[in-house]
Amino acid sequence: MKKYTWEEFAKLMGIEPQKLENKEARVLKKFVEEITWPTHCNYCEGLDLSNPNPVHHPSYELTPACNHDCIFCYSNVAVKLGRAPSPGYYGWENPKAITVSQYGEPLLSPRIIEVNRILRERFPEARLDLQTNGSLLTRELWEKLDFDLVMISLNAADKEKHKRIANADTFEQVVNALKIVGEDDSVRSVVRPIFMPGINDEDIPKIAELAASLGIDEMHLQPLTIHELNVERLKKAGLDFERAESIRELLKAAMEAKKYIDVRISGCILVQLKQMDPITLYSVRRVAREVAPLVKRSKLDI
Repeated sequence: MKKYTWEEFAKLMGIEPQKLENKEARVLKKFVEEITWPTHCNYCEGLDLSNPNPVHHPSYELTPACNHDCIFCYSNVAVKLGRAPSPGYYGWENPKAITVSQYGEPLLSPRIIEVNRILRERFPEARLDLQTNGSLLTRELWEKLDFDLVMISLNAADKEKHKRIANADTFEQVVNALKIVGEDDSVRSVVRPIFMPGINDEDIPKIAELAASLGIDEMHLQPLTIHELNVERLKKAGLDFERAESIRELLKAAMEAKKYIDVRISGCILVQLKQMDPITLYSVRRVAREVAPLVKRSKLDI
């Protein structure tokens, strides 16, 4: 017995088949095809879909302490649960990239300049990334540091909302840090907001415009991970939990930011999205809930 496709069977029944069309889905698909992952994600195992258990590239942790108390922060959750890593290098020999650091605010540590120098001497071929909230970065300190890429967190476009999110009155200092690194052509400068729908939707394109005006090279738009200990704080701040898990909402925010700056979304997510058809992309959701972050890399003495 001959097997028919659904189109062939419909025509045999005298019906002209029509395909469902979703214009917004096609726009999202085109956008996903055109963008790439953040510079920071280069060399990360998460870009390899065949890897069943990828880990981030190495990091050097200086301190779990921070002068901000952000309502979404995974680092303060780790501290409260006793899971924050102790200071040191977490990775392997011959890394291609190292982040300083993934927990706490590295510029709080008096060892930041020393550790920067040690890493540069020990791993001369590695890309060195600084991840910071920027509030403590001065021109004097910047002249003593030697990084290839700097990611500065900024989650609001005005002083008052920044204070509500970060619980710190440091908006002007963060903007000044963006200006400092934006003027330095020797470094790849990145602004890194967390997308929190219901809290900072309207701020994302404004942050993009501000960062671009200061010479920042790219925006790494990060989706929110909702840690259990932060749920009440996020709820009080107005987070739309439903939209926080929607890939469509994340992409729409990225497209608005793209009008002003080279916007990118996390590589481990983007490589999966690039495999999807438009309709799947339009409706797919991510699991945003997590209890506490864990470091999967081993500590290595250097």
